[in-house]
Amino acid sequence: MIVDTETIEEFLAQHAADVEEAVRKAAAAEILPRFRRLAAHEVDQKSGPHDLVTDADRLAERHLTEALGALLPGSVVVGEEAVHADPATYEAIQEEAPVWIVDPVDGTRQFVRGESGFATLVTLAHRGVLLASWTYAPARDQLAIAIRGQGAYLDGKRLHAGSPTPGRDLEVATSHPDYTTDAQKRALLGLWADGVSTRACGSAGLEYLAIARGELDATAFSWEAAWDHAAGILLVEEAGGAHLTLSGEPFRITGGNALPFTTARDAETAGRVAELLRQGPI
Repeated sequence: MIVDTETIEEFLAQHAADVEEAVRKAAAAEILPRFRRLAAHEVDQKSGPHDLVTDADRLAERHLTEALGALLPGSVVVGEEAVHADPATYEAIQEEAPVWIVDPVDGTRQFVRGESGFATLVTLAHRGVLLASWTYAPARDQLAIAIRGQGAYLDGKRLHAGSPTPGRDLEVATSHPDYTTDAQKRALLGLWADGVSTRACGSAGLEYLAIARGELDATAFSWEAAWDHAAGILLVEEAGGAHLTLSGEPFRITGGNALPFTTARDAETAGRVAELLRQGPI
């Protein structure tokens, strides 16, 4: 079993392109053939009408689980659909083996609607540290890659999040109202402030990509499922951005975060958004 971080870095130096190929192949085999062609029997509800899963989600995750496990012997895969079937599998994120965190179709609702705003998210982590991530938007053929300490790239071009334009409202994407409790809605009311413009988020992975590209100033999310956040958080970090929880600490993929939390183009913006969230009527 590979458990040494240096060895994982050697693995990434040799096999990052193989991971990219696995992500692209999973999308080509299981996601794109069903895009705008889903039959009714290929779509199911999980917790409710706004929490959907499709055959594309299940089969793409199975494809990635097999491919990624074969690439890195001794690693484990924590996928959204596997955790839905058996919540105990989520605990692998906190254990000693390297872990692949997989969201096969991030933005399933957009995918079901036939919209292009969905992504396949894969992250390699070890002992709670994010090491590499792949954010692939199949319908747009865009691939963003981040490797810790080596920067973030979109289709081979280096990403720089930069800083918000002085004097303009901060643009913040927040947890979609359909996915928030009343208490979470109250917490997010802190962002109803002068100088801030909010909107409901779409695919979390693509919102993080927008931050890394300097197209969105920040997010404010009220849930901590690692498959939604791991890839994007590393992407933003490597593009120069920052993230903070309600307690003022960075977000941890191992859980136990004070929510909501924010990810932003720079540390100053993250601090400003976190402070506004703290002022919300929780």
